[in-house]
Amino acid sequence: MRRKLVVGNWKMNGSRVSNAQLLAGLREAGPWNADVAVCPPFPYLTEAALALTGSGVALGGQDCSAHEQGAYTGEVSPGMLADLGCRYVIVGHSERRTYHGESDLLVADKAKAALARGVTPIVCVGETRAEREAGQTEAVVKRQLAAVIHGLGHCCGEMVIAYEPLWAIGTGLTATPDQAQAVHAVLRAQLRAATDRAAAMRLLYGGSVKADNAAALFAQPDIDGGLIGGAALVAADFAAICRAASV
Repeated sequence: MRRKLVVGNWKMNGSRVSNAQLLAGLREAGPWNADVAVCPPFPYLTEAALALTGSGVALGGQDCSAHEQGAYTGEVSPGMLADLGCRYVIVGHSERRTYHGESDLLVADKAKAALARGVTPIVCVGETRAEREAGQTEAVVKRQLAAVIHGLGHCCGEMVIAYEPLWAIGTGLTATPDQAQAVHAVLRAQLRAATDRAAAMRLLYGGSVKADNAAALFAQPDIDGGLIGGAALVAADFAAICRAASV
């Protein structure tokens, strides 16, 4: 049975004071019978790492460069994340694809660069509302995942996948458990065709996951946890989601 994974994506939120309170609340609420990680903004990674020492909560980056070093002003390399103790990094988040024009190929390159430095990429895929209404959900997510499978080759079994329908991110709308499971099943089948590790790979759901819907989502056979946005900024809410994953 796959161990659940819950990852908090803080996005561009936080301050030194509020972060300290949030991390202290998580330390007090844990541990959980699930793997848990938080992804603060880059400037706070070192302080978060110190605050989480011995807690069992892992650290992750919100993005990384496809390059290891060089003249890439403003970017952060996978090696830098590894140096700070990051176990995970989110790549291909819908906000990166939408606001920064990241292509499927670039996402694949970032995932490959992360794995090369021992950082597990959490590869995000998902469709817009227009694509879902046009019946294109399966085609979109399979195209996005195919690029990463091709880029990683035999290492594709080492990544984590997060299905995040764009129409459910920060909107308060959430895919029903059946809707989410249907897409996760498509992704699992695609992975089975690519790697013999597919059955052990963790597939997360992201999109307005809250304490009151987490248990139903996590009970689905191919949903192995969540990539949590807004609820990850409130210790009690995030802890409740982690408890839902611990059943």
